[in-house]
Amino acid sequence: MSTLPKISIVTPSFNSIHTIHATINSVAGQGYPNVEHIVVDGGSTDGTLEVLKNAPGLIWASEKDEGHYHAMDKGTRMASGGVVAILNSDDCYRPGVLTEVAAAFAKHPDWDGLFGDVVYVDAEGREIFRREEAVFDRQVIRFGHNIINHQALFLKKEVFLRVGGYRYKDFRNCCDYELVMRLVHAGCYIGHIPVYIVDYRYHEHGQSADVRVRANMDYEAELIRKEYGLPGGWLGHVLQVYARLKRQVEKLLILGKCDVIPGGLLLRKHLRAKTSFSSNIGVDKL
Repeated sequence: MSTLPKISIVTPSFNSIHTIHATINSVAGQGYPNVEHIVVDGGSTDGTLEVLKNAPGLIWASEKDEGHYHAMDKGTRMASGGVVAILNSDDCYRPGVLTEVAAAFAKHPDWDGLFGDVVYVDAEGREIFRREEAVFDRQVIRFGHNIINHQALFLKKEVFLRVGGYRYKDFRNCCDYELVMRLVHAGCYIGHIPVYIVDYRYHEHGQSADVRVRANMDYEAELIRKEYGLPGGWLGHVLQVYARLKRQVEKLLILGKCDVIPGGLLLRKHLRAKTSFSSNIGVDKL
């Protein structure tokens, strides 16, 4: 195990009292000896800081920031590990995943990063559906379909620094998508491992289930696609459809199955017009 990389996990938080204890425990219970967990809090006032103070071995700081992507950027730059990852304060790693990640990096030293698969769960941790990918496909991503959930992405820190980190001053909800686009355009290779990395929670206290946030994500994603050269109009639509179809064909050929029901439909009943999350930069007032 001494030859395996140090992995730094960065958790952005703000008023996360309902979920952050489980998030911290999911890292502490990994059984991987070379891990660093950093929580960058935006000035919580709901009891989150008491949880942080009582968590053994946790590195944390709390101060006003410019939102969760700013916290993600700060924490990643603080990290001392050669591999960095983001775990949101309402999500949890599944057991044993850090060992799987470390082994994959040791086996593939040429990889700039890697990503795995995701299990969507509700507020009580009940499974909604599983999102599996087949392969890292630059064309699918470039034409407008992000196949990498940032909760399941592990990146070499030097790669993160080289491409410039998160553009938190430009985007409120799609910095992770823009970073993946930048990795593609920089020629980085991101491997895929067929491992369920994280339980991604859709719940009343989170941003993901808020339709206002999702609408802003669609708006920002369109801006990002335009910035990276995807044409608008009918041609842009055709390329996006092509990317979706190519992704499903790759799943069918490599995994032996594809998504019969789109994930968006499976998540629809878990969406809310307005969830109760709070934001220190006003995202909750979109």
